[in-house]
Amino acid sequence: MMAFSSISAGVRIHAGDAALDLLPREAARLGARRAFVVCGNAVATRTPLLGRIRDLLGDGFAGAYTRLGKDAPLEDVQEAVRQAAACRADLLIAVGAGSVLKGTRVIAMALGEAEDLPRLATQYPEQGAPVSPRLRRPKPPIFNVLTAATSAQNRAGAALRRSDGGPRLEFFDPKTRPAAIFWDAQALSSAPPSLALSTGLGVFWRALMNIGAVCQANPLVQASRLHAYTLAQAALPRMRDCGDVQARLDMCAAALLQNRDEDDGGRPFDAHWIARSVYALGAALFNCVPHLDQGATHVVLTAPALRHFADLCPDAVGQMGRALGLPAAEAARPECVIAAVQSLTQGLGLPGRLEGVSEQNLEQALASSLFNFNADRSRELSRHRDRLRAILLEST
Repeated sequence: MMAFSSISAGVRIHAGDAALDLLPREAARLGARRAFVVCGNAVATRTPLLGRIRDLLGDGFAGAYTRLGKDAPLEDVQEAVRQAAACRADLLIAVGAGSVLKGTRVIAMALGEAEDLPRLATQYPEQGAPVSPRLRRPKPPIFNVLTAATSAQNRAGAALRRSDGGPRLEFFDPKTRPAAIFWDAQALSSAPPSLALSTGLGVFWRALMNIGAVCQANPLVQASRLHAYTLAQAALPRMRDCGDVQARLDMCAAALLQNRDEDDGGRPFDAHWIARSVYALGAALFNCVPHLDQGATHVVLTAPALRHFADLCPDAVGQMGRALGLPAAEAARPECVIAAVQSLTQGLGLPGRLEGVSEQNLEQALASSLFNFNADRSRELSRHRDRLRAILLEST
């Protein structure tokens, strides 16, 4: 009999046309009096969301940091920590998608621990497994207001981009899981088509990778993976339609199921070698080449990853092939699965290669990919440097 554990943190989810109107009630439930909003410049200047939150909270609105950049740069988070501390924030409200949500988690860690951020990050000794520090002090609660689908919405880990392009700074603290998540219609429709497609691609890519390990998973994880893929596959072609709020909400639901996958005992980031290699290389590339689109990058890396790692995980190839609609005779053949992935890429008008990546970027990304806790907690990727290098070369 299969043995597993499911450990879920409590979170309140509000969805619909006026979901955000419940924000004051949720703040009052926690006794919060000084809410601090974290968002990017686009949300602050091109949407009414910041003003709406300020009006909803009234005297409970303490301030905002409105310049959190793509992939959560370390310097941006440090400045946000300074401003939130000056406001004596007792509640953090993240408004945006992946970068803002994960950046806000690290802000909460820094406020609670009162330590320099590098000291709170996962450490990589020269020999042995990475070590994630135990962050024991209380943290301010977090509300996540999504403008686009992301599996960052209900997690406890985060990573920050370094300005020197070196390995990401990785953080983990289960006390930074959100107390409430809002899928508000106005907020979701505010995302431009390019952002909605990018984040939707990221959710779909993860759903496809997880399907590659669905048969081996426990029954709770299987349920999350199967329905997440169903939702993401149906919603993906509709992501560019700002008026199709239901598609964007469905993609948020698919992403939340990916969070529950982890809670129910799944290991989605290292489900199989194809998922591990793409996630590690993608994270490293975003860190040193900031203009790259995350969703598209993952999809572009997938075809060469299939080519170079299929022999190590044939079951994953077959399960992904079947999910992509290939006949049984073709589903287990890597070249057929590669063709199906490339057809998907072309159908969405995505580039077939990553543009603007230099040889120096490739070497930096290769080195940084070996420092990724989620994809390589056992430090095994270093045995496959040649395969990783080949994936990078074929993707650019």
